[in-house]
Amino acid sequence: MFNRRTLLAGTAAASLPLLSPWPALAQGRKDSVTLALALEPPGLDPTAGAASSIAEIVHYNVFETLTKINPDGSVSPLLAESWEVSPDLKTYTFRLRKGVKFQNGEPFNAAAVKFSFDRAAGDKSTNKDKRTFANLSTRVADENTVVVINQDIDPDFLFVLGQATSIIVEPRSAGTNATRPVGTGPYRLASWTRGASVALTAWPGFRAPQSLRIKRAVFRFIPDAAAQVAALLAGDVDAFPRVTPRSVTQFKSDPRFQVVVSNSRAKTILAINNARKPLNNVRVRRAIAAAIDRKAVIAGAADGYGVPIGSYYVPTAFGYVDTTDINPFDVEKAKALLAEAGVKTPLELTMTLPPTPYARQGGELIAAQLAKIGIRARLQNVEWAQWLSGTYAHKNYDLTIISHVEPFDLGNFAKPDYYWGYHSQEFNDLFEKIKNTPRPADRARLLGDAQRLLARDSVHGFLYTPQWVTVADKRLRGLWKDMPVFVNDLSALSWG
Repeated sequence: MFNRRTLLAGTAAASLPLLSPWPALAQGRKDSVTLALALEPPGLDPTAGAASSIAEIVHYNVFETLTKINPDGSVSPLLAESWEVSPDLKTYTFRLRKGVKFQNGEPFNAAAVKFSFDRAAGDKSTNKDKRTFANLSTRVADENTVVVINQDIDPDFLFVLGQATSIIVEPRSAGTNATRPVGTGPYRLASWTRGASVALTAWPGFRAPQSLRIKRAVFRFIPDAAAQVAALLAGDVDAFPRVTPRSVTQFKSDPRFQVVVSNSRAKTILAINNARKPLNNVRVRRAIAAAIDRKAVIAGAADGYGVPIGSYYVPTAFGYVDTTDINPFDVEKAKALLAEAGVKTPLELTMTLPPTPYARQGGELIAAQLAKIGIRARLQNVEWAQWLSGTYAHKNYDLTIISHVEPFDLGNFAKPDYYWGYHSQEFNDLFEKIKNTPRPADRARLLGDAQRLLARDSVHGFLYTPQWVTVADKRLRGLWKDMPVFVNDLSALSWG
């Protein structure tokens, strides 16, 4: 899903050069790249937390999965060379790539796969997809063959196994992956200076080291929108994936840069704590939804790079239905709904905002819109670590603005302890049917029913699906065109 000062592993990153594209290229040093991210991850183990910023650094770079998700959303082999699916669509037999080693020298094999999946489902697991792994039974057939039995029929299972929560970890090093990650991937951690940067270097023991054209990558953390633009213009970074889209026009007209606009599966929402009064009243939530002008929010918070949504689903996903007319923008209706709910205005609420520009800018816009119906939203700006701890983990909030970027996370609404505080037996029953319906037409119909139910329940203020903007040196090749998942695949990059 969804920043910061101590040195870990390797030499101090403060002593490492933060490479500028112009001088570097002039000197012929075309095997290094500096990327920038808006948020610093809380750790480097994607199985230990929900922050998508973890995968942005380590997924497919340090850690690998059985399958690999491609920019177009298709799935191809990675640590699994091939697989077979049983007629009942529940049993998967994976043939594993031979001769692969972890970065600590231990062998990759079927036992490591079983350990990884069992660990993800275990009592001590903090994997955000723990419930998914709890439905799996994993058996070692031989050293290079593993059988995975899923209790559910899941047409997206191979995609799920390519996500960062499905990484294969080495048993002895698994407990320290948050600070000293050990995977089978082409890059390993060189250093991490908290609050500043993470550096990765190509791993000589990788099975195909000659294929790596980038030998060193530095990820810098720049949350401030103005600083992001300044860093790009100064040549301090070579690429900024998912940069704040402000001032994109100036980059489009600058011959030094390329601007890539990507579709996404993300859902940007005004999340509502359904467990708190009076937000546990559906009329109050509907009033909040009716008070929001989505198009104005997209224009002001996303600089126009977004598509309105009326439920927790995006237009590019299978089974999408347009629900934007279920809770349309209507100020007078919003006022009436609050009155029906018996709410005396002004209603005082707190809106917690993480440091991303879309949240801070969107928060100001939405607070002004809510004020027109008698809701006073006090803006509370927090750092990313505070949001993860206070809002996500401890559910300490009324309203918050956040983008959920996972493609197949409709099941969050069926999680009994999820931070939204939403509980609906009707949705739970519907989601069980979705998981166990193999026929695409039936599945699409049920997905439509789920979207309409969430819209009618106004679980959140559903805002928009963002279009991500990447600004990069025009000579950098291999950037993903679309982003079904958040990764920065260094093995695909090269200088042209």
